[in-house]
Amino acid sequence: MRIAIPHSLDRDEARRRLREKAAQAAAKADGMATVSTAFTDDDHMVMTVSAMGYTLDCGVELAEKELVVEVDIPASLGFAKRMIEGVIREKSGKLLT
Repeated sequence: MRIAIPHSLDRDEARRRLREKAAQAAAKADGMATVSTAFTDDDHMVMTVSAMGYTLDCGVELAEKELVVEVDIPASLGFAKRMIEGVIREKSGKLLT
C-alpha cells in the first residue's frame, strides 16, 4: 500500500522534523505497538511496527511536497486495510508537525 501525505515545508525543515519526531515514535505508540526506525539516507527511513502478533515493515520517503509511506499488508490483515491506512495517515502526518 502506498500512502502519500502532503506537506508544505521546505525540504530542510521537513528533514529536521522527521528525524526529531521519528526518535519519539516508539513512545507515541502508547504501549500498543513496538516501533523502530532507522534512516538509510537524508530522505529515506525504514520503520518496523509490531502489534497484535504482526510485524509490518514500512518504507518512508520524504519527497518535495509529500511524505510517502510504503507498506505491505499481509493478506490476513486485508480486512483491516482501511483502518491501518487511517492510522498511518494520522501518525505519519504528525511526524512533520
